[in-house]
Amino acid sequence: MIHAMIDIGSNTIRLAVYDIGPGEIELLMKKKHTVGLAAYIKDGMMKQEGIEKTCEILQEFKYFLDSFQITDITAFTTAALRNVKNSKVAVEEIIQRTGIALRVLSGDEEARLDFIGATHDSMESSGLLIDIGGASTEIVAYSDHKIYKKISLPIGSLYLHTKYVVDFLPSPTEAEQMMQEVRQMITSADAFKNVSHLNICGIGGTFKGAVILYNQLFQINRKNVEIPTETLTDIVWRFTRSKPMPSEEAVILMKTVPERIHTIIPGIIIASVLAQYFGSEKIIYSDSGVREGYIYDQLMGQ
Repeated sequence: MIHAMIDIGSNTIRLAVYDIGPGEIELLMKKKHTVGLAAYIKDGMMKQEGIEKTCEILQEFKYFLDSFQITDITAFTTAALRNVKNSKVAVEEIIQRTGIALRVLSGDEEARLDFIGATHDSMESSGLLIDIGGASTEIVAYSDHKIYKKISLPIGSLYLHTKYVVDFLPSPTEAEQMMQEVRQMITSADAFKNVSHLNICGIGGTFKGAVILYNQLFQINRKNVEIPTETLTDIVWRFTRSKPMPSEEAVILMKTVPERIHTIIPGIIIASVLAQYFGSEKIIYSDSGVREGYIYDQLMGQ
């Protein structure tokens, strides 16, 4: 069965097409637009420009899928639209104008599906999973292959950049302000006060970009998917506006994360603060997440 998944996030809107067979899935292709929907939020409301942009991209995706006669489509949105005051009205308009049924995933659902997707083929029975998005961060603690704590924090890479940063890259003061907010957010999450784990399974665009950036900066094999957490703060301070940036580092940043230049450092700040809080020494990036989790859980019943 050919099935299309549309994921409307706070940073990107993605289309992924899968071939779903007995007990397995194969990713056939992906398309994405870096939109930054979180930047279209004003006074807690999604502006009409954000709705227009979303409709435009979904109509493009629908035209593509119609060309290949792909009719099995699942579309969902996460913090991009779930946290705004006009969520219901915005979603209804998008559905009416595009003809695509759109489901709003709760933070709890997103965290659960992240866990299912990222750990489906993992041999690790216990661990800590983090998904840093544009407007929210999902954290899941699991043991014996089961979730025992999960939370969705209303804080993300684009949220931090929009709130604190006046340029593409943060100043040292802006970086400190972002760190402080993340610390306050996680320390107020009582359920996670006694949680610790040496390794973090990181999913989502922030961790993907961070791994690529780390490999380039430290001349690590490009196939590497692990980051020592002690290097995260070093990466942050390399790319603040505190001093002239060496041209080779500027080139690396522009080549490795061109679509995330403005959000990658706020995202890494979130990862760094959380890693310190949980006493983690290593982050391992997983390319599977909420979309794959949805397929396993909702379409395959695994």
